[in-house]
Amino acid sequence: MTSTMPASPETGSLPLAAPPAAEVSSLARAGRDDRDDRAADATAADREPRRRGLGFTLAGVATTLMLAGASAPSPFYPELEARLGIGALGVTIAFAIYAVVLLAALLTAGSISDHVGRRPVIAIGFVVLTGAVLLLWHAESGGMLYLARAVQGAASGVLVSTLSASIQDFAPTRNRHRATLVNALAPGIGLAGGTVASGILLENVADAASWTFGPIAVIYLALAAAIWLVPETSRREPGWQRSLAPRAAVPAAARRIFVVSVPVVLAGWATGGLFFSLGPTIVRTELGVDGILGDALVVALLPASGAVAGFALRNRRPIVPAVYGAAALAVGTALMIVALTTASLPIYLVAVIVAGTGFGTAFMGTIGSLVPLAAPHERAELFASLYIAAYLSFGIPAVVAGLLTGMLGLHTTVLAYAVVVALAAGVAAVLRARAGTGRSAADAVGAVAA
Repeated sequence: MTSTMPASPETGSLPLAAPPAAEVSSLARAGRDDRDDRAADATAADREPRRRGLGFTLAGVATTLMLAGASAPSPFYPELEARLGIGALGVTIAFAIYAVVLLAALLTAGSISDHVGRRPVIAIGFVVLTGAVLLLWHAESGGMLYLARAVQGAASGVLVSTLSASIQDFAPTRNRHRATLVNALAPGIGLAGGTVASGILLENVADAASWTFGPIAVIYLALAAAIWLVPETSRREPGWQRSLAPRAAVPAAARRIFVVSVPVVLAGWATGGLFFSLGPTIVRTELGVDGILGDALVVALLPASGAVAGFALRNRRPIVPAVYGAAALAVGTALMIVALTTASLPIYLVAVIVAGTGFGTAFMGTIGSLVPLAAPHERAELFASLYIAAYLSFGIPAVVAGLLTGMLGLHTTVLAYAVVVALAAGVAAVLRARAGTGRSAADAVGAVAA
């Protein structure tokens, strides 16, 4: 029976019926559900920053490990050169194939994650990269080595742009410069770490290839799975087929700085190409360094010192690292000529450190100088033009050096190479200094984020 309440004597209103028990229960459940929903929303809101923080860390670590895998074969090159019978030219061809295929992948599929999502591209990229590592591990001929480096370059070209974008996507809102710092330091740390780690294994482990490439393959598969733990930062957009058409252009406002920056890029990336392809052979045959680990440590000095210099100059106006980088490359390669002429290992180590600081800062300053001069819709094509110059400088001079080594000998070839780089870097330093100043690195980062 439904109970009733008496009418109010003041208002004369009709009595109000009390709600049925079932309705009371329903209202109570609704209230609990609402509270549960609010609690779930709060939990999800609390979890989201943690997942984004994980994404930022994971993208940075993945970039570092990807580049560590790219440099890990370097200490193996003298052994591969002898075992596969490919000579110095074959080693530089393997190196150049990686650079050229990476460039082609970057120009065609570099922006595909903007259309299909970051996570699928990163996951597939690391799976393909695992296949390349397995090919490297079991390479029994020059052709197999070249195939492995081509597959590695293709996967790396797609991953380098996608991971860089992911680092920017996940960067803390109040601390956006951390993304630039990670993108600047990860290459140097990865390249140095991969070289040193494989050198240590070659020096101390009987089956060094298994202990080097096996763990790398496992790590890459783990990264392919781990990326699904973080949120997606790029919505699916139509037009991925059109994005595969390579486009490169330099905006009118950036052309003057671009022209004077090309020699800087040439000097820096050509130096890196020489060190990562023929560096171990130079150290062993020209300077008498006995031991694979010693070879690897000397080669690793280049990217390691570059990472330190990049960190030190991260907040300076772009013209500072650009001019310093070019000047350091000129001085470093000039010292290298002295070191090789006198067969002095101490002078050579100083030369590598000085040139390494230029290697790490010249490209950073070039990017910081050019980005503010391009509108947002012009930046992709500008970066494409810049990377064409960079990766061609990375691969082609190394192949020329390998070819000349067979004709002129390693000593004469390296001396001639160093003279060209020193002259190009010296001219670039003067031209870039006269070209004018640029905005601060932080401003350039804000432009990229926009």
